Amino acid sequence: MTSLFSLVLAAILGLLAVASAIGFILQRRATEPGSVATVQNLNARIRSWWIMVAVFGGAILLGDTATVILFAFLSFMALREFWTLTPSRRGDHLALFLSFFVVLPLHYVLLGTEWYGLFAIFIPVYAFLILPAVATLTGDVNEFLARTARVQWGLMLTVYSISHAPALLMLETGTPSALLLVYLVVVVQLSDVFQYVWGKLLGKHRFSPNISPSKTIEGLVGGGASAILVGTLLYRLTPFSPLQAAAISTVIVVAGFFGGFVLSAIKRDLNAKDWGYVIEGHGGVLDRLDSITFAAPLFFHIVRYWFTT
Repeated sequence: MTSLFSLVLAAILGLLAVASAIGFILQRRATEPGSVATVQNLNARIRSWWIMVAVFGGAILLGDTATVILFAFLSFMALREFWTLTPSRRGDHLALFLSFFVVLPLHYVLLGTEWYGLFAIFIPVYAFLILPAVATLTGDVNEFLARTARVQWGLMLTVYSISHAPALLMLETGTPSALLLVYLVVVVQLSDVFQYVWGKLLGKHRFSPNISPSKTIEGLVGGGASAILVGTLLYRLTPFSPLQAAAISTVIVVAGFFGGFVLSAIKRDLNAKDWGYVIEGHGGVLDRLDSITFAAPLFFHIVRYWFTT
């Protein structure tokens, strides 16, 4: 695992070095206010990518426990961002407290101990039933259905769905399980990067201005195809054949797109541009993990059903 991961990490660091050099050159040449702002945003994104790659790569090298702890922290931050923007009432406070300090840590303990049976149903069965029941004890029935749905949906997106990325560590496929996680993250994140790059270079036709004004058809097609190509070339990280890697990369890319698209729709409904401001140039943690919310569960169950030994 170490040699393959080292090669992938070296390639990513090389790409970041090239991107940093290009950003430096563009910054020196940009003169128009519009181009200066664009280059500054690009360089901010690149600086953040250096940090994110270092943190994720370090967690992988430290082992499974460190990786699970990292994703537990990311889920906590994502859930916090979700509830910072989402309106709540006093009657929601106990359910929210339980979500943050009981459901989330217990869910990741189940993941860390590889208790798959309870991990798979703890949130969508027990938490989904217990939290609304607890909320009724406050006697606040104003918009109760909508408030309950927000509690459940927030947990599903930021905790349950995201946790399926590190859950790949519990799968036995004949290849190092950490490489499956690396594969998922690389394909999902490169899809977002490539969509941004292709959109800036060739984007003319807006895909859905009401939901995501920056996304273009050219960016989606070019970015998706580029990410699928990378996913196919990285098949040696996985138990997949090249053809299987191409098909599964397609699932990851499509699911990742709709993860980001759905969360963009939620942001627009909340009149927000970003989920937060933790990551320079990217917004919040949930802005960076929105694609994983849909891609991780699908990828996990495809691998578990078809490729575990």
